[in-house]
Amino acid sequence: MSTIPNEWFHTFSSTDQLIADGKNITEQFVADIHQINPNQKFDVKVIINTTPALVFFDPSTKTVNLPFWDQLQKEAIGFFDQMGGSKEAGKTLFGLFFNGFYLPHELGHGVQFFVKGDEKGSYINELFANQIGMQWWRKHGQEANLKSCYDFAQHIMGILPNPVPKGMTVEEYFNKNYDQVSSNPFIYGFLQFGQFIKVYEDKSLGDFDALIKSYMGIK
Repeated sequence: MSTIPNEWFHTFSSTDQLIADGKNITEQFVADIHQINPNQKFDVKVIINTTPALVFFDPSTKTVNLPFWDQLQKEAIGFFDQMGGSKEAGKTLFGLFFNGFYLPHELGHGVQFFVKGDEKGSYINELFANQIGMQWWRKHGQEANLKSCYDFAQHIMGILPNPVPKGMTVEEYFNKNYDQVSSNPFIYGFLQFGQFIKVYEDKSLGDFDALIKSYMGIK
């Protein structure tokens, strides 16, 4: 039985509620992993730690770090305002993705770390994390919220310029310039939101359990 909090995919006004709901979702994700493979070590916690990186998995502490809206720097808020088209829409965008979609995405990076010791930034690792995030939310009946994310992602991709030089694929550009790309929200956004759309539209993608079994080598 899914226990996804009703207010997830929204911008939180209380750190207590954000961490409580984040823990709830993380515990559900961990339980799903252990149901697939009871022998797999997978011990990930969630904390609030607002940084310019917004949301990320930290292998040194085995935590997913969530951002809190009221602690964001003005540059980050300006980015969301610009991408959303207004202050209200920017805040909605933040809630949908950064207090919404990206928690199981980052837990997907946790899977990479615990199963293969690999959580380094690369196009394929980000794609896997987006696939895991997408299919985990679908497993737990969140198609309506994913559609809201998809609509916003399409809007954003219509705004952001393509940073990839002619003659180079998105994957090549991402892998060769990861450090620079990940520190520029406009370029990183182009790559992440583009991947989100690609994964959302991929009708051949297996469900969450199938993706995890394949990654773990379970028949």
